[in-house]
Amino acid sequence: MGTVIPPIANDFVAAESPEGALDHAAALNARGVSAILNLLGEHYHERTPAFGDTMEYRYLAAEIDERDLDASISVKPSQIGLDIGADVFAENLADIVDHATEHGVFVWVDMEDHATTDATLDAVVENAARDGAELGVAIQANLKRTGDDLERLAATDAIVRLVKGAYDEPASIAYSDKSRVDEAYEEHLEYLFREFDRVAVGSHDPKMISLARRLHDEHDTPYEVQMLMGVRDDAQFDLADDGVRVVQYAPYGSKWAQYFYRRVMERKENLLFAARAVLT
Repeated sequence: MGTVIPPIANDFVAAESPEGALDHAAALNARGVSAILNLLGEHYHERTPAFGDTMEYRYLAAEIDERDLDASISVKPSQIGLDIGADVFAENLADIVDHATEHGVFVWVDMEDHATTDATLDAVVENAARDGAELGVAIQANLKRTGDDLERLAATDAIVRLVKGAYDEPASIAYSDKSRVDEAYEEHLEYLFREFDRVAVGSHDPKMISLARRLHDEHDTPYEVQMLMGVRDDAQFDLADDGVRVVQYAPYGSKWAQYFYRRVMERKENLLFAARAVLT
């Protein structure tokens, strides 16, 4: 029997079991918010856990369809085999995409550090060409290569989730200054609204969300705002009530401790929240 997620982590992690995550998605739907379900796990170096998580994503896709949920799934490349080999990752991703396509479920591919970018994009481009597939990938605005990557993806049917980027990358390949990252994000967001049929705005930054509204009004490109569970939840529901399509990235699973630690440490307000939870 696995450990139970403590109350302190409940704001950031949907559940330990897939059934709990699916119930969380249903509760979000009742509030007018969609869900992206992500099984926590990464950097597997053996085929068995990578295959196991692949099978769970297949199960999630079938259950999302069965329950008629407004939800999608998101996988990490190193979770389904990239650290074993690019061929293993591509094979498992294709299996997930094929099964999700049968059930009409969208598949997102998370982006990890810069060493994985080429292999991730190669697999996404290949799978986006599969008949009926609905596929998207996270692209990080802080990487200096992102403009070229967006041009490549514009020639495919893949959708982009534009994020600022959370990895500590070398200065030779990435911007580290916050203002420069924001500038890059704005430039890339404008490109997406001009050149893509749909845009996913992966940001909690009110400035970027306001820019997305203006770009939507200018280009009439459908878009959605994607935010993490536990970060600005009230804003998520307020945006949804205001007619914006909002999608919450909701991780789940037994490997919650490391994820929760990252969420707490990356934002001061999250750290204060955790401290209050411990002390009260």
